[in-house]
Amino acid sequence: MKRCKFPSFTFFVSLATVAFCLIGISGTAAIGKKSGQGEIRLIIRGDDMGSCHAANAACIQSYRQGIMKTVEVMVPCAWFEEAVKMLNENPGLDVGVHLTLTSEWDNFKWRPLTDAPSLVNKDGYFYPQTREWNRWPSGTGFYEANPKLKEVEKELRAQIELAIKKIKNVTHLSAHMGTATCRPDLKKLVKRLAKEYDLHPGSEKLTEQKVKHAGNWGSSEDTLKKREAALINLVGKLTPGTWILIEHPGLNTPEMRAMGHKGYEKVADHREVVTNVFTSRKVKEAINKKGIKLISYGDLRK
Repeated sequence: MKRCKFPSFTFFVSLATVAFCLIGISGTAAIGKKSGQGEIRLIIRGDDMGSCHAANAACIQSYRQGIMKTVEVMVPCAWFEEAVKMLNENPGLDVGVHLTLTSEWDNFKWRPLTDAPSLVNKDGYFYPQTREWNRWPSGTGFYEANPKLKEVEKELRAQIELAIKKIKNVTHLSAHMGTATCRPDLKKLVKRLAKEYDLHPGSEKLTEQKVKHAGNWGSSEDTLKKREAALINLVGKLTPGTWILIEHPGLNTPEMRAMGHKGYEKVADHREVVTNVFTSRKVKEAINKKGIKLISYGDLRK
């Protein structure tokens, strides 16, 4: 509050069934190294793996049974080790290090991997928000705490190095809640670290590569049926080029129902809908019909 991958499909009737089966089984299909000018390429990215068991299970389900090929893993969180095991059992899933400097939930908290006094609140946890705003009292924002650049670098290095050490298919970096790139000096730091560790640096590079955000697909308050229809409508309107859609798969379990904060209490309800839409047969059929190639960050580096 890091990795994903995606497929390519053919229009020939003789191969349509094969392509659909590939989507249904693993969420992937083969994609060529070179993309034609008329291709529609789409990255479906799922964030916050490692934050809890339900997020881990939902991300794997969204990959193996659905359309998600990229996932972002949060290294400092309690369920990171389970995420490591799951990701290494699914090496086709593209992994990003979801650089974590905030801990937003009321009942789920995490701390830095390093000794970093300027990054934590009085209880030793990461601050809950990137910046203070009207829902949150003074003393809750990372930005307002004036974190020291050296401590941020030390912490981000620790997260990246542990992810690379443990996970086979780390390809890129991303910023949880945008915190790791909320200042110009932090943006430069993340870019430098990405180059040093030979990883895709994330959002700014996506812009350079002309990757566009696919846009919204309904409200998180909408029913499953409405959100499914909204995503089908969205993919139907995509034009040639490379697009990205970012979401948070989850499951409506007691664990995730305990996850929330003021102003966002229905986390489990909303995130299970994401999982159900990502694994929807109708959504997979719409993507196949449109001829969309589901790709990952790793494919952007080829």
